[in-house]
Amino acid sequence: MEDHTQHQQASPEVQKRIQASFDRQGLMTHLGARITHIGPGRVHIMLPARAEVSQQHGYVHAGATSAIVDSAGGYAALTLFPEDAEVLTVEYKINLLAPAAGDHLEAIGTVLKSGRTLTVCQLEVYGVQDHGERKLIANGQQTLIRVNRTAE
Repeated sequence: MEDHTQHQQASPEVQKRIQASFDRQGLMTHLGARITHIGPGRVHIMLPARAEVSQQHGYVHAGATSAIVDSAGGYAALTLFPEDAEVLTVEYKINLLAPAAGDHLEAIGTVLKSGRTLTVCQLEVYGVQDHGERKLIANGQQTLIRVNRTAE
């Protein structure tokens, strides 16, 4: 059964808040990652496969793979919270199912259960070829904690 939430868009206000937060992340900028979808409880992040994010065999490094999917899950949770809230990762587990090959990686974070304090997300990473072929290369689960935004 297809998940219809994967095509829904978050409100313009939520999209702006999520994108602004993402733009403040030095690591995502350094990696060259970008958000490609912001929906209620679902965020997609794309990372081009380049030599700068590779490991010694030419695949995208597991550290880069983990970083983008951690952010995808965190922002998926944040789409469901009020403007004065932030999230921090409490823990996550990722299974690397296949070498991270493709023209780019697509990380998808999807909220499974959003609570007042803790939120659990499903994590997926696909290796995507420019011609459209997609292969699941990693999956996992994440727990996040909701915190109040600190004064900036």
